[in-house]
Amino acid sequence: MGRVRQMIKVNGRECWTLFDTGARNTYVTADVASVLTTTKTRQPFRSAIGGTVKETTRTALLEAEVEGRRISTHAMVIDEIGEDEEGTSIDILFGALAMQQWGIRPIPDEERLDLTHYPEEFLEF
Repeated sequence: MGRVRQMIKVNGRECWTLFDTGARNTYVTADVASVLTTTKTRQPFRSAIGGTVKETTRTALLEAEVEGRRISTHAMVIDEIGEDEEGTSIDILFGALAMQQWGIRPIPDEERLDLTHYPEEFLEF
């Protein structure tokens, strides 16, 4: 499992983000979601995060900048994600599906992200 922590920008606001290949989905806190477009779900979704089960009834369109590159992905809204190893509150948990979608590869040994596979344009058939 690869994990890297760093700031990303959401509507010009810096958000502490954990890029975690061990998490399938992407999650944002309710505070971050307050500046995003959100939608109420028909039924609650439940996820185990940090040893506890969290429930959400809202999703969000996360539009952000990762190292100056634009991304747009689906995120679940939860009240609180938790803290990292140093006690800093995590604003966004960026999961494996979104990393795959945007060509983001965490390099935990170097505490950085590899964005060499970021798509500069989309070729769709």
